[in-house]
Amino acid sequence: MPPVPDTTPGDEVVLRWPGRVDYSTAFRGMQDFTDARTPETPDEIWLLEHPPVFTMGLKGRGGARTHIHGIPVVYSDRGGDMTYHGPGQLVAYILMDLRRRGWGAKRLVNAMEQSVINLLAASQIQAARRAGAPGVYVAGAKIASLGLRVRRGASYHGIALNLGLDLTPFSYIDPCGYPAQPVTRLIDLGIRRDMALAGQDWLEQLLSELGYTGFITPSESRLPGLVE
Repeated sequence: MPPVPDTTPGDEVVLRWPGRVDYSTAFRGMQDFTDARTPETPDEIWLLEHPPVFTMGLKGRGGARTHIHGIPVVYSDRGGDMTYHGPGQLVAYILMDLRRRGWGAKRLVNAMEQSVINLLAASQIQAARRAGAPGVYVAGAKIASLGLRVRRGASYHGIALNLGLDLTPFSYIDPCGYPAQPVTRLIDLGIRRDMALAGQDWLEQLLSELGYTGFITPSESRLPGLVE
């Protein structure tokens, strides 16, 4: 982990890094956390990866597919269409009290995207947004997928960055609803970093773009109220 910067009370975020967590477990945890939080509850960032899973956002509400090529499909309450998560992809879930901070969803989306753009710029790689298609792209190929839910004035879900995961499952779907959308990863761009190092670098950008002055790591890294 990078050193904790000087902080001001109320500007810190709780950081949890639980490792590999089943998607349904994390999804339920985010919902439970959001429902239970109070105006005094600190914001949290969860950095983790998932076993192989396809997730479908609200555009696919009512879908009946349970597996694609043997990989489970989970129907989520985030925005957007279908994407893939798997080992070698780092996911940042942002549990922020937007109402308390005076932020809107658009500002949060922009900040998450900018954190990835900044991360890649540090390696001299130019990345960009795409109008009407949230996420981050390099030469037209998607390297980070984004989905968000706001409930009771607070956000959950977040952004997923492809490090070195197997991209084959993306060929089984229309990534985020776009047929033949190319997908890329850091390793294809010449950036070879393990999960811990990539997470440290990305966390620094996330803290800056999300407006946090530091982070607190609880003694228990598991997700609150859940047993993985």
